Amino acid sequence: MTSPCRIISVVNQKGGVGKTTTTVNLATALAAVGKRVLVVDADPQGNASTGLGFVRAERGTGCYELMFDGMAVEDVAKQTLVPNLSIITSSADLAGAEIQLVTIDRRESRMKDALDRSSKDYDVIFIDCPPSLNLITLNALVASQAIIIPLQPEFYALEGVSSLLQTVEAVRSRFNPGLEIQGVILTMYDRRNSLSDAVASDVRAYFGDKVYETIIPRNVRVSEAPSHGKPVLLYDLKCSGSRAYMQLASEVLKREFGLKGSDEDSLRCASNE
Repeated sequence: MTSPCRIISVVNQKGGVGKTTTTVNLATALAAVGKRVLVVDADPQGNASTGLGFVRAERGTGCYELMFDGMAVEDVAKQTLVPNLSIITSSADLAGAEIQLVTIDRRESRMKDALDRSSKDYDVIFIDCPPSLNLITLNALVASQAIIIPLQPEFYALEGVSSLLQTVEAVRSRFNPGLEIQGVILTMYDRRNSLSDAVASDVRAYFGDKVYETIIPRNVRVSEAPSHGKPVLLYDLKCSGSRAYMQLASEVLKREFGLKGSDEDSLRCASNE
């Protein structure tokens, strides 16, 4: 019997915290161990699409058509250069989706309805959300079973995430009672900065075991990879950023699927190649 698909939104209302980088590289790592993975680029900026090799002029139909034109996932999903990993790209039309959603029926469920028709074809779907708490983000939260929150260890980190947590509670009470916080990821971590340690301690005190043990460091190779249209795991497997995302993937596999020995071995072998 095929396991049900898990739909996970990667979300933070603050930009520049590593949200898209986490989406792309976590999806790549899970695909590397044989999971059938789909990324939905729900951010009008389209950075996840770029990071997986799809420049704006070549994207064609994507998330907008899925939500508004009645297209099926199979019609708009595109295979990436990573085996087992597909993407539904962002497009310029998605920037106007917020206005269109205001006046239509079931405006908060457009993405859920579309993904429910086809999610059986994947083991996990990651939704890369916009860096704001708008109606597109609401659609992603309603469609998801869980969220992952990338969090940069800086002074306003916890203050900024409070609005997101309030939104999650509102979504639970009105639309999606099963929505859970799967985990919080500390990203762009600078060990030379004493503030990073202090904020990381505060985050762990606040969220407890929801915070992953893995910390994603600041790493120039991670920053370079999107300009080459590749996840950092393909751009430079041996850099510290790649190794961190492989370790993070092991934690996600444990929490979401129950880590199998073969999965852990595959990740370990890849990180040592």
